[in-house]
Amino acid sequence: MFKSYSRNFWVMSFAMFLFMTSFNLILPELNQYISQLGGENQKGLIITIFTISAGLARPFSGKLSDLIGRKSVMFVGIIISALVCLAYPLFPTVSLFLLLRFIHGFSVGFMPTGATALITDILPSEKRGQGMGIWGTFISVGIGFGQIIGSWIFMKLGIIYLFMIAAITAMISGIMVFYVQETLLKKQRFNPNFLRINKSDVLEKNVLPVALVMLLTAFCSGVIFVITPDLSQFLKIENKGWFFGIYVIATIVVRLSAGTLSDKIGRRQTLIIGVSFLIASMILIGFAKTPIAYTFASVIFGVATGITSPTLFAWTADLSPNDRRGVGAGTMFIALEIGIMIGSLSTLLTYNNSLNSVPLVFLSAAFVAGIALIYLVWHILYKDSPT
Repeated sequence: MFKSYSRNFWVMSFAMFLFMTSFNLILPELNQYISQLGGENQKGLIITIFTISAGLARPFSGKLSDLIGRKSVMFVGIIISALVCLAYPLFPTVSLFLLLRFIHGFSVGFMPTGATALITDILPSEKRGQGMGIWGTFISVGIGFGQIIGSWIFMKLGIIYLFMIAAITAMISGIMVFYVQETLLKKQRFNPNFLRINKSDVLEKNVLPVALVMLLTAFCSGVIFVITPDLSQFLKIENKGWFFGIYVIATIVVRLSAGTLSDKIGRRQTLIIGVSFLIASMILIGFAKTPIAYTFASVIFGVATGITSPTLFAWTADLSPNDRRGVGAGTMFIALEIGIMIGSLSTLLTYNNSLNSVPLVFLSAAFVAGIALIYLVWHILYKDSPT
């Protein structure tokens, strides 16, 4: 398998793993951190503000990656991530913390967009599903590893060192990207006019079916990011990243085979399977009353994302025109950010910082995922599509 993909692919995969680890290291402890600053009722904004800025960055990063190069866009995201992680301890008020979260979101708006466009450039179409499965595995491992080790670092060293380690991890990611070969053949020198955005720079219309499914399924992730640290505490699980640690083990097992499955039976058919697991996981998490039930639910969520995520990436690559892969990736990520944002915001309405409110939160998420399932069935029945 290692020889089937280029050096560029593997170096980028490890760089993305480190980048995802970086900003996920701090995530499990931010609920407690903002509470200590006096913002207990603003936990939902930790994710919401982050995703707003990430979404705002996507049209710029997508366009720029198609003009000035994939690597330049990635470096912007990495530098922002490292600097903001170092700045968090210097601004210990709720308003300034939320401002830094907003700035931090731009890092995710740039790095993954450029990276996904580069990966799409180098993957052969006949192995795109499998390749995206491997790529997605590195992303998921970064999320899970970051969250579970982040809580451990916090317990051993404290929040200041946690922020510092997150910044260093981002810097190492940047060093790895430096050694990646640029894939955009006709790079242009940066021009301020490139920052003028029109409708075609924001959305790639061919990718809209993927974007809708991504938005509806990402709603569930927005809920999970906000609630699971508290839910771990309710269930007396010391490590707030426990959910993600278990989830990532499950998703590693699933992702490689799921990518191959979508190459064989089709993207939409594979997504129907994944979204069905996602709905089940939302219901199981919502009604988990013991650590064992909670752990089992995290496994099912890992299976769901292990199937849906690489398939959505591969479907995006299928539908994106060759000269608009950056915009295509940006369109998908905009949908991801909007879904996470709406999901996290919904917790402000359904979650009251108590275990009793958790079932309603996750039943709402299951309902939204159900809409994605209905859409996929409709799309197969009534829309012509090669995948």
